[in-house]
Amino acid sequence: MENETVIFENANKSFLNHEADLILSGVSERTLCGSLMRYLQEEIKGTNYSKYHVDVEYNRNKGKVKTIIDQNIEVIPINCDIIIHSRGEILGQDNLIAIEMKKSTNRNSEKIKDKNRLVALTKETFNDVWSFDGTNLPEHVCRYKLGVYYEVNIRRSEVYVEYYKKGQLSSTKIFKLKPGSNHER
Repeated sequence: MENETVIFENANKSFLNHEADLILSGVSERTLCGSLMRYLQEEIKGTNYSKYHVDVEYNRNKGKVKTIIDQNIEVIPINCDIIIHSRGEILGQDNLIAIEMKKSTNRNSEKIKDKNRLVALTKETFNDVWSFDGTNLPEHVCRYKLGVYYEVNIRRSEVYVEYYKKGQLSSTKIFKLKPGSNHER
């Protein structure tokens, strides 16, 4: 199967190349998420993930509000900015990528909440007890292959990215934006 990080980075590269002026214009996070979602959809076409869905602010799983257990053992409803998942159709690996986007001007407390959510979402188990049996989804969401914290810094013309895997920060990258270099699709 394709590496989830490669899929994200290819889509992100296209997004940054084609939408730099939009990103730097100061539009809302929702607008940026909707635009990035299109590039993610395009990227998964023709891959082993072509049957997966890219959704913005999706919060349901089989009709039930998605939740996680946080580090304080509290049940928290979740509503990620962007997710790639099977909507419960592919039990073997329902959840692929969770993306939380923020602008650099957001409060640090909001950024920390998003990062903690990505830690919980990428854990192999929701409570370190449940283990995947191949037939049942857990009560609380987990097992995302990749979590991405995506921070847009307009002043610096850059995007800071943190990658989360298996409940831990695995790496970081900075992508520079080049205004006026938007290319036609």
